[in-house]
Parts: sequence; C-alpha cells; structure tokens
Amino acid sequence: MRNPTAAMLVIGDEILSGRTRDANMHHLAGELAEVGITLAEVRIVPDQRDVIVAAVRALSGTHDTVFTSGGIGPTHDDITADCMAEAFGQSIDVRDDARAILQAHYDKSGTDLNEARLRMARIPEHAGLIENPVSAAPGFIIENVYVMAGVPSVFKAMVASVIPSLTGGAPLLSKTLTVYRGEGDIAGPFGEIAQAYPSLSMGSYPFQRDGKYGANLVVHGQDSAILDEAMKKLEEVFA
Repeated sequence: MRNPTAAMLVIGDEILSGRTRDANMHHLAGELAEVGITLAEVRIVPDQRDVIVAAVRALSGTHDTVFTSGGIGPTHDDITADCMAEAFGQSIDVRDDARAILQAHYDKSGTDLNEARLRMARIPEHAGLIENPVSAAPGFIIENVYVMAGVPSVFKAMVASVIPSLTGGAPLLSKTLTVYRGEGDIAGPFGEIAQAYPSLSMGSYPFQRDGKYGANLVVHGQDSAILDEAMKKLEEVFA
C-alpha cells in the first residue's frame, strides 16, 4: 500500500528573486517523512493571483494533501488567502473567530489592531483555523490545503500543530554509506544493487573533501529488514 502524498506550494516573489532562501521545504519534508507521508512535488510561484489559483487547484487535485507557505501577512502583496477562497469558490472576509485571536494578542502587548493587521483575520468562509503560537495570526485549512505563513519560525509551529491530525503510512527510513571513490567507479555495481531492491530508493551524492573524491550512497525505504539487507550488500561491494 502506498503512502499518502503531499505537495508544497511556496508563494512569493522574494523566493524567486533570490532575496530570501526558502527553509520551509526542508523542514516539511522531514516532518512528513516521519509520519509516512511522501512529499512528492514542490512548486514555487510568484505573487500573482491567477498563477496561485491555478497551481493550488492542480496540486489539490493530484495529491492527498497540499501545504502552502507565504502570503498571509498584513501587507498589500499578501494575497494567498484571497487566492485560496477563489480557488475553492468560497467567500472571504474578516471572521469573528480569527479577529478575536488577533484582538487578544494585540491587547496583551498594548498594540493597536489596525486595518493592516486586521487583514490577517480575513479567512475563507468554510476554512478551519490553524493555531499560530508564535505571532497569533492563524493559518487555515481549506479542502485538503493547509495554508501557512512563510516566516520559518511560524511555519514550523503551524506544521507542529497540524501533523498530529494527518493520516500517514509507514515512516520513511534512511541510511547512508560514504564511499571514497569516483561516481564513475561506483555507478555500475550501485545500479545493479538498486535494480535488485526495487522497493527501495537509492541515490548517489558526490563530494570532494581534502582533495579526495567520494559519494554518499543514500538508501530510503519503509521495510527495515530489506533496508538493512541492501546496506549490507553495499558495504560488501564497496568495502
């Protein structure tokens, strides 16, 4: 039985321009692997309404779960919430439940809940809220899409709050063998071993250290016994 699949939609001109480095994909992939959900696809799109709407519709229809990051803040270019509402045919406005969360947060700090901050309480009509213990402004769940902040600390907190609610499969296990040989020498026998274990995923990742060439041979799988057997074979061949 296959594990559920997930996709990630990273939203923001700043990612595509190189001004901001995305750290959220790496974190999400690791968290999903631990609960047996395969991150199968990642797309990065600009802050353009039609592009975001088309992308989330496509990913939502292809994968069991979709996670988005970015574009739910207080500024004019934070359009993700509106795009999600359009994608799934829902109305959007300031919701009382989201407003109450923000009001309590800003009252505690003595800060005014102005019109800009109130934008973060605009949630699609039928969406469920995702807790944000870092800065209060909630994310939300619409259909099978989890809409979350782009700021890494907030994204991580939101992921932690939704992971327990997800239905996963067998956790993805991983082992690595470091070999100090060039990939040209490794490729033939490594490929033969990979063919002998079709249920495993094997990859070679070359490096150069202190003038020496080598590669990390990484093996992924869900069955620990088969994984151990394959690793033993690799160790024998590349001892």
